Amino acid sequence: MFSNIINSERRNGGSVAKATDPRTKKELWDVSVANEKDLNDAVHAAREAFKSWRLTSVDERQKCLFKLADEVEARRGEIFLVLAKETGKSVLEESRRSDTTSQYLPDEVNYEDDELKIVSTHPPLGVVGAISPWNFPLVLAVAKIAAALVMGNNIIVKPSPLTPYATLKFAELAIPILPPGVLQVLNGDNDLGRLMTLHPGIDKISFTGSTATGKKVAESASRSLKRLTLELGGNDASIVCPDVDVESVARKVADGVFFHSGQVCVASKRVYVHRSIFAKFREVFVDTVKDTVIDASGKQPTLLSPMQNEMQYNIVKGLIGDSQEKGYDVIYGGDMTEEQPGLFIRPTVVDRPPDNSKIVTMEQFGPIIPLCEWSSEDELVSRVNDTDSGLGSCVWARDSGTAERIARRLEVGTVWINSFGIPNPHGYFSGWKQSGLGGEWGKQGLLSYCHTQTLQIYKSS
Repeated sequence: MFSNIINSERRNGGSVAKATDPRTKKELWDVSVANEKDLNDAVHAAREAFKSWRLTSVDERQKCLFKLADEVEARRGEIFLVLAKETGKSVLEESRRSDTTSQYLPDEVNYEDDELKIVSTHPPLGVVGAISPWNFPLVLAVAKIAAALVMGNNIIVKPSPLTPYATLKFAELAIPILPPGVLQVLNGDNDLGRLMTLHPGIDKISFTGSTATGKKVAESASRSLKRLTLELGGNDASIVCPDVDVESVARKVADGVFFHSGQVCVASKRVYVHRSIFAKFREVFVDTVKDTVIDASGKQPTLLSPMQNEMQYNIVKGLIGDSQEKGYDVIYGGDMTEEQPGLFIRPTVVDRPPDNSKIVTMEQFGPIIPLCEWSSEDELVSRVNDTDSGLGSCVWARDSGTAERIARRLEVGTVWINSFGIPNPHGYFSGWKQSGLGGEWGKQGLLSYCHTQTLQIYKSS
């Protein structure tokens, strides 16, 4: 039985649920489902703990977090087994340890003369409610936990009910390391998330998930003017310029597209290749995709995973079906993998579908990709920016000036140049348009976990 962690205690009771292993479609372990009383108790514990946690030094907070990171590293095999079961990830996809906890925001002297010194300080907000998604449940939860705690906040995390286990295990490991009430984890469904966004004792919501759900979170949180960070969906483009090494870049782009079967917010959902190299790029790209392995056991280091849940599986099936029904050129894939027991979909490549097709305009979040062709830079930028999303993009070019010029014209929060999307904890990560509100990571991201208080200090009375 996996338990909710409230005030450094394991709590069961009420209803029990089970998530499903997407590789086998078999039910996993029992997990307790938190109710409104559990949430109220967690908020009360967090507010009590905040009185002393906020007064601890940054060094002391960091020591606690590094000690917790060491404990997680020591139990890495155990945690990865849980992650692999609930997400369907293979051994290739284990996340690396993040050094986010080494960052903090010192006081800043903004102005000083003979009479006046103006200082910006960064006191914590209070209690943070974090709602994390099912595609990378632990690494995204830990990013929120580290930022909140190092800035002096306390945090209550609600993982997705589809993937609750690793985050609950993480909180269990923290019990002997962190003071009671500093980190708590509650398993629950959308109703629990709604209660968190409405709770008067929670000062900030940090949400990662779909744009549709993000809009609901924003509406609920606005009733009490909570601080809010939303990291939402994207329709990221990879742009391939004519001067690249086609063999190398085509393989790298394919790896980025199909990592975790495309269930990554910053995975490229559209690939735009210059007309002069399109045919060669397409050939190498498809050959790379053909070499990918589907392994139901999860023991091989493979890019491809099953769809994490039936809903996403059906969405991707629908996009494949729509491309076939519309007569688009499906040059590879397009079929399911009935020989596998889990929610696997064979990688699918669609050659130059119309710009207004679903496969181009929607975030697929699965192993299906449109290859598009471009000729002029102005036309390219216009097509890439013609979307409500603005999370990230990739630009591949040998000439750095060309790459940066194109990158600066894109309406997105992050552009990776000569790499597929790999968020780094030192770089601010935010979405433009309907891909988010505010951001996480980097020193700018830490600002969302604190107030800014201005001290205007006059040197003589």
